[in-house]
Amino acid sequence: MVDLSKVKPEYLWYIIGFIATDGNLSKDGRHINITSKDRDHLFLLRDTLGLQSKIGRKGSGSQQEKKYSQLQFSDVKFYRYLESIGICAGKSLTLGRVEVNWAYFPDFLRGVIDGDGCICTWIHKSNTHRQWVLQVTSAALVFITWLKESTETYFRVRGKLHTYPSNSKRNALYVIKFGKLAAKIILKQIYYENSLSLERKMAKSKICLQDVNRMVNYGHVLGPGAVTGSQN
Repeated sequence: MVDLSKVKPEYLWYIIGFIATDGNLSKDGRHINITSKDRDHLFLLRDTLGLQSKIGRKGSGSQQEKKYSQLQFSDVKFYRYLESIGICAGKSLTLGRVEVNWAYFPDFLRGVIDGDGCICTWIHKSNTHRQWVLQVTSAALVFITWLKESTETYFRVRGKLHTYPSNSKRNALYVIKFGKLAAKIILKQIYYENSLSLERKMAKSKICLQDVNRMVNYGHVLGPGAVTGSQN
């Protein structure tokens, strides 16, 4: 069982963000599952929660190859705690607002990004400048709308919510996108030193932060009071 009193709050809220995206609650009211292709990261999450559960393997959809790893454990008390803050069974379409402790919203958001987020970069064909975008994808409209508004409020930035048809499902997919200036403000505050995070996304965030800002508030992506810090 998870002893919440022994888990640092910044770690706990990170893991809750990860569960909100790459995890699920079973309908039996007791089992919690976290799936990831980053097997070592699941061992880290397991140890952080003080668990001794085995890390298994599973396939995806109709694929027979078990290339994903899964941490599954039974904990009625933790299950009910997750329910009390808004995490629910069958959440992929129905997840809504999560009652996050505002002081740890950056940690929660980092968990969400490590789960269903992406720090993307490419070279613009016209001006040959490197472009960056921070994005989060979800099929739950209420959740993704709340996440966008909360992120904009906390970091004083602006993003855009896009809707895309899904090739494999009837429901649409929703993607929040934050451009380079906004992304750097967010990443600088959520991927801090010694934070619990995926190593590859921590490394990607550092590369983004080191890239030069060539435009100042292009497209008015920064809200009033936003601090851009260094231009490098």
